[in-house]
Amino acid sequence: MTYTDTQTRPASFFPSATDRLRGALLDSRQRWRDLVGLAADLAFETDHLGRLTFISPDPAFGWTSATMVGADASALLADGGDGSGFDPFRATVRVRQRRAWLRRADGGTVSLAFSAEPILDSLGRIAGTRGVGLDMTALDAPAAQMAGALRLGDALDHVLSRMGREVLAPRMLRAALEALAQILGAEGAAAIMLPADGEGPLVAHQAGSGADTIAATAIQLVAQHTAGPMQGDAPDGRHVLVSICLTRYGEQTALAAWRAPEGRPWDTDDTRLIAASGKIVRMALEHEAIQREMMRQARTDPLTGLLNRRAFREEVLRHTDRADREGVPSTLMFVDLDHFKAVNDRLGHEAGDRVLVRTAEILRDTVRPADLVARLGGDEFALWLSGADHMTAAERAESLRVNLPNALDEIVGGVPPRITLSMGIATRRTGSDEDIDGLIRRADEAMYEAKRNGRGHWRVSLVEEH
Repeated sequence: MTYTDTQTRPASFFPSATDRLRGALLDSRQRWRDLVGLAADLAFETDHLGRLTFISPDPAFGWTSATMVGADASALLADGGDGSGFDPFRATVRVRQRRAWLRRADGGTVSLAFSAEPILDSLGRIAGTRGVGLDMTALDAPAAQMAGALRLGDALDHVLSRMGREVLAPRMLRAALEALAQILGAEGAAAIMLPADGEGPLVAHQAGSGADTIAATAIQLVAQHTAGPMQGDAPDGRHVLVSICLTRYGEQTALAAWRAPEGRPWDTDDTRLIAASGKIVRMALEHEAIQREMMRQARTDPLTGLLNRRAFREEVLRHTDRADREGVPSTLMFVDLDHFKAVNDRLGHEAGDRVLVRTAEILRDTVRPADLVARLGGDEFALWLSGADHMTAAERAESLRVNLPNALDEIVGGVPPRITLSMGIATRRTGSDEDIDGLIRRADEAMYEAKRNGRGHWRVSLVEEH
């Protein structure tokens, strides 16, 4: 296929998947660091020489990352670890909840319960250590409080370990909820989206059964605006425990767990655990929101908000399958703005952008919600009319030919050369074996036929090429 405007039309109609989306899905390392940094009082990584390569939060007990990254981590130890030579920064096997005292930057000390494990290279050799620590200093004296803190540390370690095996946010959330329900001895756990105006609660993620039956109770508990976790009983007698998770992206979610009516009531350790787990779930929800936005951006044109080429092709294939099942025709329409380059040259690219945005709005208003509209690149657009034949498409094209240039005159002032439309129409008949590439080729050729014959009108391709 030959393109006449190499500046506005890409070389291929079907580009490969964006590196940006692939990177967002696969690069979980930084997100993992964010998660453990949020849930623990200290998170770290060292290299094979015991030098810090990562420390969180910043500062950590008064020590800044700028000061500590690259330094020997063992210099932080106040007394050689737990008295037996334990060095959490040089773990050669996995350790859990071992105590060590660290020096604070102000000269004081802090007691931490460490969970750490070695980092192995591709050959199985120790390349460093990764770990987290929970501040136990204030809980040293009371044995009961210490036991609770250790249980909390073990629980968070288990939740993080389960989440760390996943890359995609939905799977991370499900793993966290499964681990939380197991630790609490609960029937299930869920992340429940708080209702917007007039809407009911939505169970966004769940593990176990019964989420739908306790969702309304969870929202009622949240509405009490009580500080910290809240608990109550659902109408069917289930014991419900709730903690609020507010993300940085405006999503309000309740982390809920529930036990069967015959189950034991919630205790103080349970409430502490769900509150701490809520921080982890919040981070995973934010990670999910980022992934959703990345996917949306990978599928849409940033200027007009329409589908881009890649997403349009994917949706057309899906709509074609549906049309075949329903036994109805579908029509592809290519729309190209004539003399658009003159607008950029005469009025500047800002005016050109307004023309494209206004065109997108009119095209959206021209089709039904079930139809598709895309910006293919530059000044070229595409419409997919589900269940429409070429006669229906021609009526739409004629309406656009007359009305859209008038609307664009309000932006460009109607100064010659006036913006008009060249459109190509190709219909896929019911039961046709024509593939999407053939349909695209016919619509594209019809559009260029309209351009070669004076522009400002439309052409229909009536013959299917197989």
